[in-house]
Amino acid sequence: MEIILLERIEKLGGIGDVVNVKNGFARNYLLPNNKALRANDTNRKLFEANRGKIEADNAERRGEAEGRAKDFDGKQIVLIRQASNTGQLYGSVSVRDIVDALAEDGITGLGKSMVELERPIKALGLVDVKVKLHPEVIVTVGVNVARSPDEAEMQKQGIDVITAMFEEEQAEAVATALEPDSEDEFEDATPPSERAAEEAPAAGEDEADKE
Repeated sequence: MEIILLERIEKLGGIGDVVNVKNGFARNYLLPNNKALRANDTNRKLFEANRGKIEADNAERRGEAEGRAKDFDGKQIVLIRQASNTGQLYGSVSVRDIVDALAEDGITGLGKSMVELERPIKALGLVDVKVKLHPEVIVTVGVNVARSPDEAEMQKQGIDVITAMFEEEQAEAVATALEPDSEDEFEDATPPSERAAEEAPAAGEDEADKE
């Protein structure tokens, strides 16, 4: 379907561009959300008659979004989730989870469609998620998924908690393997040469026995 864009659409074009898109994309998203018009003669004339207002409204919304973008500078939200020892979550983190966490952190008024998450987050770690405040203003939010606040702080410092946990377990296993099972091991740890010398009778004692 041929359409006229009423705002910038990533990978398609800017305001006033006439482009061809799939019918489903136009009917299910662009047209009902007032992001485009069908490219017929009537709509072409309608667009040209209102181009100035459309561009002015877009500039105003862009300015508001740019001002709001400052609230996202260095923003990182922490989501505490249960996970296996391999870092896989028991469940996943969705767009709704991110929107709710941002709202709790004071960033309100975001719709789910504004958060760009290609697929649900299913593992521990740090993930950068894009938030589209305006078609021309996109910010990034850090999402820190951890099993505890302490692990979240470690991840924030750049530590891989799963690797760190594995290394700690390995170190404990080695330490346990090197520990004696009982105090008897310390008592029996006398070198063979010293033990033989202790057990050998003194020369004077041998001569006394013979007399």
